[in-house]
Amino acid sequence: MLDIALHLRVDVDPLIAAQNDMGVCDAIERNAPGGKPADMSAPNVPKVAGIDPLVPPPAQTSAPAGAVIQDRLAGWVSDLTTLHELTERLVGTGALDEALHEVVRAGAALVGARRGLAALEPADGLGPTSTVGLGLAHADLGHIETVPRGSTPYGRILDGTAGTGPDAETGGSSPDLLHEEGLDPLHREVAARLGYAASYALALTGRSGRLGAVVWLYDEPAEPVERQRHLVGLYIRYAAEHLSRLLELERARARVATLTEELLPSRLPRVPGVQLAVRHRAGPHGGGDWYDALALPEGALGLVVGSVTGSGPSATAAMGRLRASLRAYAVIEGEDPVAVLSDLELLMRLTEPARSATALLAYCEPAKRKIVLAGAGHSPPLIVGERRTEYAETSLSAPLNMLSCWEAPSVEISPNPGETVLLYTDGLLHRTGDPMDRAFARLHAAAAGVPKSIRDDPGAIADHVLRTVFPEGLDEAGPAEDIVLLAARFD
Repeated sequence: MLDIALHLRVDVDPLIAAQNDMGVCDAIERNAPGGKPADMSAPNVPKVAGIDPLVPPPAQTSAPAGAVIQDRLAGWVSDLTTLHELTERLVGTGALDEALHEVVRAGAALVGARRGLAALEPADGLGPTSTVGLGLAHADLGHIETVPRGSTPYGRILDGTAGTGPDAETGGSSPDLLHEEGLDPLHREVAARLGYAASYALALTGRSGRLGAVVWLYDEPAEPVERQRHLVGLYIRYAAEHLSRLLELERARARVATLTEELLPSRLPRVPGVQLAVRHRAGPHGGGDWYDALALPEGALGLVVGSVTGSGPSATAAMGRLRASLRAYAVIEGEDPVAVLSDLELLMRLTEPARSATALLAYCEPAKRKIVLAGAGHSPPLIVGERRTEYAETSLSAPLNMLSCWEAPSVEISPNPGETVLLYTDGLLHRTGDPMDRAFARLHAAAAGVPKSIRDDPGAIADHVLRTVFPEGLDEAGPAEDIVLLAARFD
């Protein structure tokens, strides 16, 4: 806001300097009858268009010089307050699309427009890209995108061909599109179809270069006055910096998500007698939840879900190391899950002394419908079938690397034909925002409500459970932790 205040101060100083040069203050004291200031003709300061559009244009009135100065200062304070409120609203946005919606809405209020759109197209070509509209339907945006970019200031900004001078930053104004000479016929046709007659465009330029552009559309021939241009320019300058930060954050999240996906299995194995499906969602900061499924000798199958403490790239890297180690141990002695987890715990003590991890390892023999489980501080699997929906009883145990020596007995379960076993990480429970007992009850209720028509499809079962546990969607869920849900349906 200091930057905005300094820009407004630039407008104040010339007025005060001119007043002092003319000796207005001395003239008021010496010449005004009865000690009252002399009148002078000066216009009132208009309200910012769009903020109070019903205020009529200011009329020429005769007012004392001091009153004129006070009115103008009051107008600048009002402008500063408005910009502060708008930037506060913008700061409250945490996603790129949400911020773009706020930018086009606030800008429309400042320039007195009813509709507009904003496009995010970083000049470096690394993405992401997005287009949002204000007062424009999706089909309207599609019509506008059919107009050749080079025929509009908005398009020239996105293409990087806005030229030099003022248009390079603002993109320029088209105050009367329907009568503009040299206007592309398709542009004129789209404008007439959508009912706008003028436009005003600004570039979104951050520290790293051009981010995109925003354009506002007027129903009648019009263009913002100088004061409106100044205010919206200050706002857009701040908005571009905020969008730059969100863009870098989004790119960092995408990189972490890509790294996480690369460290997890690219595909699930096909083993006779069992069908597999998995749903994985990485948190915004990246986490250490992982899963694995590997075919073992004699038609066996190893299933594992686990979680490393911490978040961010370091937790993701630790997850990759533990998963690779567990795969090696499982191939060697997978029929004994306790031995596998014991070896992993010893490895963690030597190589990851500052971390702990939970894990659940299942050695499955689909032909026998037999599963041997060993868990280290992990939530029990959930068995889902037509006649039962229940948690499998597993032994109570501590996470790996929490005690001087980890040890826990294995348990054996036997799923019936057609039943599905759900393995999941604690992030699924934590994201509900409920206490653990209620989170377990919510998960159980979601699994019990699986329709009979989809019980043969483990992927459909997993999707139903997630939709039921998070009816508003994973993006609207509570704590932003990783989620893993691995479903194994036995024939």
